[in-house]
Amino acid sequence: MQNAQYTSVSLPFPSRWGLSTNIAGRPIFRGELTINSVSGNTVIGTANFRGSPIPINGYWDENTKQLKFESPYASFSGKLNIFDDPTIKVRHLILIGQFVMKTTSEQAGDSGDWIATTNRVLTGPPISTGALPPVGAFLTSTLLFGSQREF
Repeated sequence: MQNAQYTSVSLPFPSRWGLSTNIAGRPIFRGELTINSVSGNTVIGTANFRGSPIPINGYWDENTKQLKFESPYASFSGKLNIFDDPTIKVRHLILIGQFVMKTTSEQAGDSGDWIATTNRVLTGPPISTGALPPVGAFLTSTLLFGSQREF
């Protein structure tokens, strides 16, 4: 019998992600995305931009690697990309997408881009090594780990 946490889902949980948002190319919020669970297609977690975790609920499509989630203040949609670096045995998981601010936000109606990243130890053969991850992957990793990184 297999534990639900170990089913084959490419979106890891529980997991912490560095999160950065931009509107018109200008950084708006930086913080942390936590994915507590993925059950079926349902995603539950929090987004933390100012020290208080805000609940998120979403939908994960394993076939297309698409994630959509809602917070009380914004709607997010994005796609998971994976970059494996076998030389340092690291798997970079990168969510990239768009968001729209809801009427409950001071920036209601504004939209922008977001990126969230996390890393895992690469165990086994690489899945994807085609291109370097976007520079935002390193920025959001710094949000999580500071200047010291542990894998």
